[in-house]
Amino acid sequence: MPRPVWKGAISFGLVNVPVALYAAESRDAMRFRQLDRATLTPVREHRVNEQTGQEVEWTDIVKGYEYSPDRFVVLTDEELDAVDARAAHTIEIQAFVSAAEIDPRYYDRPYYIAPTPGGEKGYALFREALRRSGRVAVAKVVIRTKEYLAGVVPAGSVLLLELLRYPHELRDTAELEIPGEDLAELGVKDREVALAEQLVAAMVEPWSPGQYRDEHRDEVLKLVQRKIAAGVEHEALETAAVTVPAGGAEVIDIMSLLKESVERRRREQDGAPDGAASAAPAAR
Repeated sequence: MPRPVWKGAISFGLVNVPVALYAAESRDAMRFRQLDRATLTPVREHRVNEQTGQEVEWTDIVKGYEYSPDRFVVLTDEELDAVDARAAHTIEIQAFVSAAEIDPRYYDRPYYIAPTPGGEKGYALFREALRRSGRVAVAKVVIRTKEYLAGVVPAGSVLLLELLRYPHELRDTAELEIPGEDLAELGVKDREVALAEQLVAAMVEPWSPGQYRDEHRDEVLKLVQRKIAAGVEHEALETAAVTVPAGGAEVIDIMSLLKESVERRRREQDGAPDGAASAAPAAR
């Protein structure tokens, strides 16, 4: 059984459902240790006092809020827990909204919600109400020392709490140079849009997350195994040259690329050899 990262209750009107939060992410990122080049021994990072240069033990570290340059107020864990204790242990439902109304940019990090003893009936009731309404419960929750906006949704038999970003945590797109909506001004032709739509239609398939792999991670692990097998753990292997697509204002024949993409996709679906002609002609 994994350890919960938070315990409290879902507050739904006058109903309180005791629950716990569990990390839904299982990050399996490649981890590289920093080594001393001369001896290939690991290099550790230390917690060092900025004034004395001496290392500080974890037991001697406290939390401090810098209210002006180099002036701090020390806060204990007990004091932080006492600040609005109800908020610190409650998933407070604020409203119910349509999932389609939440811009994907606002989703940040998922957690599983599981009932704690005595909360099973209330959990099932709330889950079923969400299912039948087709809505997302917008809530506020304090995790550690930060208050988050969150969305609660059913995902199969489990309730999922998705931490949401606040609007001020997203950069304004006005900082970016984005093409306008006038397609004619951009030189986008109707037949190009039609071909692009054909390519989208040809690539439609059921969502099956199990078919996708972190191929870059797989290739790095293969490289590690090759170096171990070759007995050259501490040296570089010869690698093939990598071709990187060139940038710049190269003129691209989008129509021909779209036609070839559509035809190639159809050949793949029909099981025909890659060089065979497509039975269904592309739009012209």
